[in-house]
Parts: sequence; C-alpha cells; structure tokens
Amino acid sequence: MNISFLKKQLRFSGPGGILPVREDDEVGRRLAMLIVGQCEGRGAPQAARQFHFSRPRYYQLLAVFAQEGARGLALEPRGPKTDYRRTEHLVRLVIRHRFLDAEASAEVIAQKLRQAGHIISQRSVERIIADYGLQKKTLRP
Repeated sequence: MNISFLKKQLRFSGPGGILPVREDDEVGRRLAMLIVGQCEGRGAPQAARQFHFSRPRYYQLLAVFAQEGARGLALEPRGPKTDYRRTEHLVRLVIRHRFLDAEASAEVIAQKLRQAGHIISQRSVERIIADYGLQKKTLRP
C-alpha cells in the first residue's frame, strides 16, 4: 500500500483515492506531518520542515499523539489558564472594601489588602472597580 501526501494540493493520495486536508485545519496538518514522518519514512527533520515546524516540536506532537490521540493535537490557548492574581476571593474583598468606604481610592484599598497579606496591585484594584462599575460618580455642573 503506497500512500503519499501531496503538499501543494494538501491531500493524501493512495491507490483507493484522495483525502484532502483543509488549509485551516491545524489538527489535520499536524496529523499529516506525523503520517509523512512516520509512515512515508521521510523522518522527523524532513516532515517538520515540510510543514513549517521545528524538529523538537515534531517529537513533542508525536509524543502527545501517542498519549492522547488526535485530540491532543488540537490547539490550546496560550497564556495563563486562570486569573491567579484577581481571584474570586480577592475580588470580593475589593468590593467589600469599596462598599465599606465608598470614598476610599484604589490606592488605599490596595494598601489595606497588602497589609492583610494579599498580593495585589493598585492597577488590579482599579480594574476590579471598573469591571463592577463601582467608580465614584462625579457631579457635572
């Protein structure tokens, strides 16, 4: 059985027909790269280069595929998965301080929270106040 991947047409071709891979299908591209590298015998360096990946990334994806299957090849958002500074507890404390003293500035609230042992910046307090619409109202003449 001879199956090959035709890069220009983005499709697999074999004796039974063709199987196209959509250009915007990142999982399909990654799987195609692994098939080219492992099944066509081209090896990791050539397959990675053909699909614009690095050789170490090829081996990472191969390991993930072996462990999780095609689901592991899906793109995941980069960056932190949780808001580690502005936790729910800290947000509640900021809101509580704001209601206890409506005249307190973000700087004062941040200082009180830091004195209580919480790690928070003045800017984070300002964001929480803005997110919940707790800004001081100004009178217009």
